[in-house]
Amino acid sequence: MSTNQTNTNPEKEPADWVTGDEPMTEPQESYLNTLAREAGSEVPDDLTKAEASEKIEELQEETGRGKPAAKPKRAPRKKAS
Repeated sequence: MSTNQTNTNPEKEPADWVTGDEPMTEPQESYLNTLAREAGSEVPDDLTKAEASEKIEELQEETGRGKPAAKPKRAPRKKAS
């Protein structure tokens, strides 16, 4: 039996991505521009995929985007008469 534990979170850090040093994708750029506009900030045009991903997370935190929506509270049930 192996004593190695498997990683329960297989998601890699952006800095560890094989393609992380490639230029950001068009969808990343578009979403970044949307987030930056909402946050009132600017984003450099020459970010890598990894940098763009990290900036997206930062701006999502700042703008509140990307978080799961809160479940609406249920109204109390009426008693049958």
